Amino acid sequence: MSFSWFVSVDDHLIEPARLWQERLPRRWRDTGPRIVRDGKSEFWVYEDRQIVTTGLNAVAGKTREEFSPEPISYEDMRPGCYEPAARVADMNQGNVLSSILFPSFPRYCGQVFHEAKDKELGLLCVQAWNDFILEEFGAAYPGRFIPMMIIPLWDPVAAAAEIRRTAARGGRSIAFSENPTKLGLPSIHTDFWDPMLEACNETGYVISMHVGSSSNLIRTSPDMPTLAFMAYSAAANQAGTLLDWLFSGIFDRFPNLKIALSEGSIGWIPYFLERAEQVIDKQRFWASRFDIDMNASHERGETKGEAKFNLDTNIRQLFADHVFGTFIEDQAGVRLLDIIGEDNVMLECDYPHSDSTWPDTVKLAGGWLGHLSDEVQHKITIGNAARVYNFTPADPATITL
Repeated sequence: MSFSWFVSVDDHLIEPARLWQERLPRRWRDTGPRIVRDGKSEFWVYEDRQIVTTGLNAVAGKTREEFSPEPISYEDMRPGCYEPAARVADMNQGNVLSSILFPSFPRYCGQVFHEAKDKELGLLCVQAWNDFILEEFGAAYPGRFIPMMIIPLWDPVAAAAEIRRTAARGGRSIAFSENPTKLGLPSIHTDFWDPMLEACNETGYVISMHVGSSSNLIRTSPDMPTLAFMAYSAAANQAGTLLDWLFSGIFDRFPNLKIALSEGSIGWIPYFLERAEQVIDKQRFWASRFDIDMNASHERGETKGEAKFNLDTNIRQLFADHVFGTFIEDQAGVRLLDIIGEDNVMLECDYPHSDSTWPDTVKLAGGWLGHLSDEVQHKITIGNAARVYNFTPADPATITL
């Protein structure tokens, strides 16, 4: 093992109760997100909704026997889940050099504010979350956090403005949906998202798409067992996202764009790249003339349209230039690294969620990566994240343990 620190490209913040109460304009604080206690219960109130924090989202410091999906309060959590200084202390304990934080109360890409009735307040809430990350994490602890922002999903023009505003202050990425149609929004195959995509292309923002950011994890049936669902859904969702983007034509129109498949693992990627090549090779002649619904009933009169994808595209090169996979534990994926590409893989620890390897990530990952060269280990643990997000991590020598 040649590394003692790593960059985690997928962690999570349980927002402190003070966030919107301190950062919203005063006239909005009674209607903005706020914590309410009812006996032993504690939950967020926003518009007409009451939203709890599930225990599986804040298990740091607990044994596996203590994990529970039941709602919890701040008193039940480790302070590193929600307070910046305590988070940095936990990062030091787990040898996390730098971290990317996904939201919790707003959900993985800010869906709660998209679903809200008052979009003026929703935009203010988005901006407050972003400013909190930029100021109380990014600026307060240089090199320790790669600032990832959320956007007003309902308005791509406003989203582009927020991308440019936050990029000027050090932002590096946005959280976006793995499938916006499940949120009632247009697909990435329309021009609806062009203002946002252009802003990301211009600023170098990475589009980070977390598993579950469509609010619709895939199940085979409504009664699919929970553990089977958890084993299946991450790769199933992210495989669809990968192919959607590779066949969208977006990377031709926005050549500087990069996407990260956050908490999607990597072992499934080689198969889907190979399958994409197979369908291009075998199906491209008719597919260049027809874009059809493969679930159609073949009734007479069905609509057919022309394919929009350049069927001469080199899928593997497109992936290598624009797509980056992340993993917590994926020994199969590491064994397939020569197919995926050592420059397209990044490590994460998922603090403080129930899949997390914190605080033992370095020890565990050392076992999976130890057979690789020092150069490749560095790429996966630090170098790729620094390059992809255009970010300079802190110098470990300056960190006091």
